Amino acid sequence: MEQKNRSTFSGRMGFILSAAGASVGLGNIWRFPYLAARYGGGMFLLVYIILTLTFGYTMLISETALGRMTGKSPVGAFRKFGDTAANRFGGWINAIIPMLIAPYYSVIGGWVCKYLYEYIIGNQAGLAEDAFFGSFIANPGQQVLWFCVFVFLVLFVIFRGVENGIEWISRLVMPVLVVLALIIAVYSMTRPGAMEGVKYFLIPNFAHFSWMTVVAALGQMFYSLSIAMGILVTFGSYMKKDVDMETASIQVEVFDTAIAIMAGLMIIPAVFAFSGGAPDVLQSGPSLMFVTMPKIFLSMGFGRLIGILFFVLVLFAALTSAIALAESCASTLEDELHLNRKTGTALIGAEMLLLGILNCLGFNVLESVQIFGMGILDFFDFTTNSVMMPISAITICLLVLRHIGIDKIEEEVTYGGSSKFKRRGVYRFVLRYIAIAFLLVILISSVANVLGLIHI
Repeated sequence: MEQKNRSTFSGRMGFILSAAGASVGLGNIWRFPYLAARYGGGMFLLVYIILTLTFGYTMLISETALGRMTGKSPVGAFRKFGDTAANRFGGWINAIIPMLIAPYYSVIGGWVCKYLYEYIIGNQAGLAEDAFFGSFIANPGQQVLWFCVFVFLVLFVIFRGVENGIEWISRLVMPVLVVLALIIAVYSMTRPGAMEGVKYFLIPNFAHFSWMTVVAALGQMFYSLSIAMGILVTFGSYMKKDVDMETASIQVEVFDTAIAIMAGLMIIPAVFAFSGGAPDVLQSGPSLMFVTMPKIFLSMGFGRLIGILFFVLVLFAALTSAIALAESCASTLEDELHLNRKTGTALIGAEMLLLGILNCLGFNVLESVQIFGMGILDFFDFTTNSVMMPISAITICLLVLRHIGIDKIEEEVTYGGSSKFKRRGVYRFVLRYIAIAFLLVILISSVANVLGLIHI
């Protein structure tokens, strides 16, 4: 009875747009360009694409298949294969990660709302001032206000449910997002001096290769494809049995990577046009979008219009991903505590507000609070992305290898003869011989770096 009553996507396109919406977020528009700029441009892009087509594809298939074969969110999906301590741990770590990410992700979503508002009212000159971003995040009232605006938008969609909420917003937003990305990328690439940025981003230079290129690309792939945060398991549980899982997963993979590349073509050529590719600008990291880009837009013709379009694009991307994070949380509460959608969403909303406000205050009232030398938001980001997500992915790999069996996953992928599983060999090889070793390297490297044992 529980299986029959579970919400579902309307079909393949509903899953693709919703899963792509989950994947296409701040990881693509904000994080990917600054990592690519910092770690070798075309070399980073090449490594990222190779990892996405192998490791990323393997995790996409594993998590989606796990969700569809069980019809459960992460905790129930793991428990289906034995109510052991290891499986309980695996299920709950996959469920808790989005509960920790959604609040601080929404803080950044609030920043995007604030910048879009400022562009709409014509304050593009003020946004380009060096002190604007710092003074904004130092103001607790402003921070919390715009954070709450973003959270309200997310919860409104979650209240509407799977087909009428998540799928509806994804069908509405994703095509617009693609068009906006194309417009801004073309405009950026046609600025004087921008072609040097295009070459830097698209042409691999092996002199730029380092181990950190691989580590950064693998970490970004997790963030970008929504791997190991319970989302793909949850969305897989909403997928109908007649949907071709392999084709849908490949389309999500391609869509997500294409948006990341377009984001790079929006931002990196603009940086070259603005600064000639100065290393300090290219490597400005997280501040690239909120400090550097407003300066670039101010120096451009139609700068206000481009700024509006850019932050509408970023807002759409941030919303679809935050909605997916919150949906994974709500689904877990519905399944495990037997709550209805409204009650589950209200509880998640309260949790997002509580932890999100704590993250907001980490830039002002609680600025002195440092954990391993990190502020509150940076600590949550490090804990989830660099520690919990690799561990979560390892639990998924072990579940498939030890309890489910690769053959059972393949049966689910090819259910009803809907797919021939063309990349079966890649899937088997990566899962058996590469995935866990790679994940352990990322986990150990990240923790050792924070503890000061190594410097990467």
